Amino acid sequence: MAFLEDISGFYGTGEKNRQGQSLEEFLKEYNPKKYDCPSNTTDIVVLRSRDSLQRWGQPLQVLMVKRSNHPSIGFWATPGGFVEMREDLYEGAARELEEETGVKNLPLKQMRTWGAWKRDPRWRVITTSFLALVEGELPVKAGDDAAEALWFDVKLTKEAKRLEEKAEIWRLELRNAEKGIRLWARVGIYQKGIPLLMEENYELLECEGIAVDHACILTQALLYVKERLLP
Repeated sequence: MAFLEDISGFYGTGEKNRQGQSLEEFLKEYNPKKYDCPSNTTDIVVLRSRDSLQRWGQPLQVLMVKRSNHPSIGFWATPGGFVEMREDLYEGAARELEEETGVKNLPLKQMRTWGAWKRDPRWRVITTSFLALVEGELPVKAGDDAAEALWFDVKLTKEAKRLEEKAEIWRLELRNAEKGIRLWARVGIYQKGIPLLMEENYELLECEGIAVDHACILTQALLYVKERLLP
């Protein structure tokens, strides 16, 4: 039985495969569990500026949720969760953001896929990160499996640049003064290739209180915004 009800757009030239099967016959015998299937999640970085965001260096806040379950229980993470089987990534990201924080109807920009196989102890979990920007006030309320949802003041500074390795080291600091919470991490970005096509790899060097590899996800999103704002 095909995963899709309408398979009219998948006939190609209409010929049979090497086993002499039509598309219908192939799909009838196809076993999606032949290979281990990774799980897919989305993670959403929501940045907020109280004023119109024009320059890098303006005060920024990021929306974080406190995890109420394993793994990284009690640590802070970007809102997100598992994508349902019949749900596009954007739909999954918007749904998870609303379920965990009450925030909805924000435009989302797809940023990067994070697929290191050791990033989650539960299973092979691949996440796609998204970015949303807010100007002004935006109330939040924890829901679903989030114990709390809070805005954190965010600061990202470059610590070092090792030219021989084409590496940059960035320090990420998050602070919620009302709750007295401070989180931080050091993230290494390693590049190789040519200027037109540069491969970037992110490595979590040190971390305090931020779940899994979410410090890398946050750093990548912040640098994306930095590159598009006036200095």
